[in-house]
Amino acid sequence: MAERIAGGRGFIAALDQSGGSTPKALQGYGIEEGAWGSDAEMFDLIHQMRVRIITSPAFTGDKVLGAILFERTMDGDAGGKPVPRTLSERGVVPFLKIDKGLEEEKDGVQRMKPIPGLEALLARARGLGVFGTKERSVVQRAHRDGIAAIVAQQFELGARVLAAGLVPILEPEVNIQSPERARADRLLLEALTQALDAMPGDAKVMLKLSLPAEPDLFRSLTTHPRVLRVVALSGGYSRPAACAELAKNPGLIASFSRALLEDLRHAMSDTEFNQALGQAVDEIYRASALKG
Repeated sequence: MAERIAGGRGFIAALDQSGGSTPKALQGYGIEEGAWGSDAEMFDLIHQMRVRIITSPAFTGDKVLGAILFERTMDGDAGGKPVPRTLSERGVVPFLKIDKGLEEEKDGVQRMKPIPGLEALLARARGLGVFGTKERSVVQRAHRDGIAAIVAQQFELGARVLAAGLVPILEPEVNIQSPERARADRLLLEALTQALDAMPGDAKVMLKLSLPAEPDLFRSLTTHPRVLRVVALSGGYSRPAACAELAKNPGLIASFSRALLEDLRHAMSDTEFNQALGQAVDEIYRASALKG
């Protein structure tokens, strides 16, 4: 799986909407909020959506390198098998979102909340065949100390993930709506480079970053010896805009969520659904692997 992630052609699908973002994801899919009466019903609906994606003929390892899962999705079934096993059999490497949301903004950033029971979760994920994790924090402003603090937190958590035998995707997202975005990108690049250079041993991490305001800014990270792969989030861009920005950044591949799912609707026939998903997969693949 490490060889596939490091050298494969394709992108990583982000199917990890959690409690706070699930209602919006379902509404985008054409299921309004009144369609469920409890959190359990809501999560069942989003699981059905994810299973429909995962088992679609358009969603295979030919163009999709990996998929990031919400914990409930990891623990569920698809096609009568555990979801990570279903993905692996389709040539798609499974990852798990492990962060539990964000703290309030301080020093221009939002750190991750504590993650209780982390080691047990990591052990369960590894037992299910999960390859790595993803953990998100957010940069709102170009505050040097704040950015240094979330990078330190990301690498501390990454060290715990590595110790559990998994590969972390560190995600210090820069808000693309920030008026200080370009400077925040540069401060983040500086902090990430210092943290990577200081890593002990020879283990590698992955990075998930916002598409930079300055194209190709993160090239040095894509070739750093401690980085397995750098992926980019869509950050609120539409799919055409996200793909256009991604194509300007050699070495980066997509890890899109909304931009992947934006044309999918619950009411579609299977033929319509598979065609829409296939078109999205093709567009993101071209921007990731072919840069066009």
